[in-house]
Amino acid sequence: MTLTLEQLNQASPAEAALLLDGLYEHSPWIAERALTSRPFKSLAHLKHEMVRVVEGAGRAAQVALIKAHPELAGKAMADNSLTAESTHEQKTAGLTQCMPDELAHIQKLNGDYNAKFGFPFVLAVRGTRGAGLTKQQIMATFERRLNNHPDFELGECLRNINRIVELRLNDKFGVNPVTGNEVWDWHEQLAQYSDPGYLEKGQLTVTYLTDAHRACADFISRTMKACGFDDVGVDAVGNVVGVYRAAKPNAKTLLTGSHYDTVRNGGKYDGRLGIFTPMACVQELHRQGKRLPFNIEVVGFAEEEGQRYKATFLGSGALVGDFKPGWLEQKDADGITMREAMAHAGLDPADIPGIKRQPDHYLGFVEVHIEQGPVLNEMDLPLGIVTSINGSVRYLCEITGVASHAGTTPMNRRRDAASAAAELALYIEKRAAQDADSVATMGMLQVPNGSINVVPGRCLFSLDMRAPVDVQRDAMAADVLDELKAICERRGVQYSLELTEKAAAAPSNPAWQARWEAAVQSLGLPLFAMPSGAGHDAMKIHKIMPQAMLFVRGQNSGISHNPLESTTSDDMQLAVEAFQFLLGSLARDVQ
Repeated sequence: MTLTLEQLNQASPAEAALLLDGLYEHSPWIAERALTSRPFKSLAHLKHEMVRVVEGAGRAAQVALIKAHPELAGKAMADNSLTAESTHEQKTAGLTQCMPDELAHIQKLNGDYNAKFGFPFVLAVRGTRGAGLTKQQIMATFERRLNNHPDFELGECLRNINRIVELRLNDKFGVNPVTGNEVWDWHEQLAQYSDPGYLEKGQLTVTYLTDAHRACADFISRTMKACGFDDVGVDAVGNVVGVYRAAKPNAKTLLTGSHYDTVRNGGKYDGRLGIFTPMACVQELHRQGKRLPFNIEVVGFAEEEGQRYKATFLGSGALVGDFKPGWLEQKDADGITMREAMAHAGLDPADIPGIKRQPDHYLGFVEVHIEQGPVLNEMDLPLGIVTSINGSVRYLCEITGVASHAGTTPMNRRRDAASAAAELALYIEKRAAQDADSVATMGMLQVPNGSINVVPGRCLFSLDMRAPVDVQRDAMAADVLDELKAICERRGVQYSLELTEKAAAAPSNPAWQARWEAAVQSLGLPLFAMPSGAGHDAMKIHKIMPQAMLFVRGQNSGISHNPLESTTSDDMQLAVEAFQFLLGSLARDVQ
């Protein structure tokens, strides 16, 4: 029998506990304590209350909970003593059909893991879509997590237990995140396109105006048309633009979207989630034959990451009139200018000024994005409200010293460019930490033509400095550049700097942030406000119209710019529902 929230909320404590039996392995106390928070507003609310019980239970109870779970393909499976739920989950992942060598490898991993951590390895083997991980994915995760710190691994086990329970609750309530699954599938389909040299390795890399990039644009365009957008096209910088028209002509427009390019060997969700989430909302509006009192314009921004050319935010920058003609002469690693790449893609740079948006035609801009950090994951919260986007400044730097023989040049006579850069790297780490919420990174560091027996005469590196307030960012940057100058003078080397990006902090518009807050509350979830340390297209659009962002929890510690970047179809479903609520409330206000 399919359970309903109404039944659960109205049942006696004993009856309600029976209704939730089998969620946490041999640990009915969690559901029993969570039931004191009735009435539950939503299934998401129920899930969160159980997460809170686990979080507040204390380490001893948490370890006992983990130990109540069986090993994967372990003794309990062999002697048929698994719970019905665990049997179903391990069977879904194919663990009941292991080959002898696979079984031996998993059992060795079980032994190594227990020896290191003192509790069994727990993994939600039904995966982020609920359809089941492959045995290869399970073993790869097992091997990776063996390297974790015990305290971190305890938390990771608990997070996986909560994911297991989320899926079991879906089963009990007959809930299937249909839209979330479709959005998840769109990400998988888009991820089939990758640049040469990466595609062959199974790595995702989509840089500006490559053939893979253009294939992505074509996929997004086709999917937009299938969703019911009225107008779909590719603009002068390669942005994919879809418009779902309002009920009446001359209406204003809600602008939304994110980018579809990636970093090299990156993840599937960065940027792309912000394109597909509103697309799913338009698809549902079209299915219902419903029009709103405003247009919905979804933009798949062609470039944000700055991977092929030095310039970044080309897609969103062009919409606010921030496209510098000089960028067209920048060259990629193969010597191809941006102008040549645009010509190859059938784009005319002369048309770029014409795509600048007129602010008075728009209501505002909203963006959905995977968090790209560990905060929501550690708190086991599916959604977060962005308060502001950190201001950033980036430099490409070069230090020039003197290349000399490593064996014959005394230490006090060296002009070592790499050592100067290394000294600066340690300084920026210390300087950023002084502000608590500032960050500074030397993400690229190389010694051109370096040799094992040569003192480095040249060193190239990058500087990336960010802070939630521009004054704070600028103070840090000034200190770092002063230190660079002092280091180079003391060491007798020269340096040069190229400013490649300077983006102002972009605080969320209070009224639009409140819309996201109301949307999250409507789902029965608590509000959690947080700044964004990463840059987003919203910070460009912020220059001409109000903006606010919604973050979606990432799996695997929230890692991003990495193949392990991940999120669940259940969290995607919540993001779509939050967006739908925002559209509905905005429609009432605009009437």
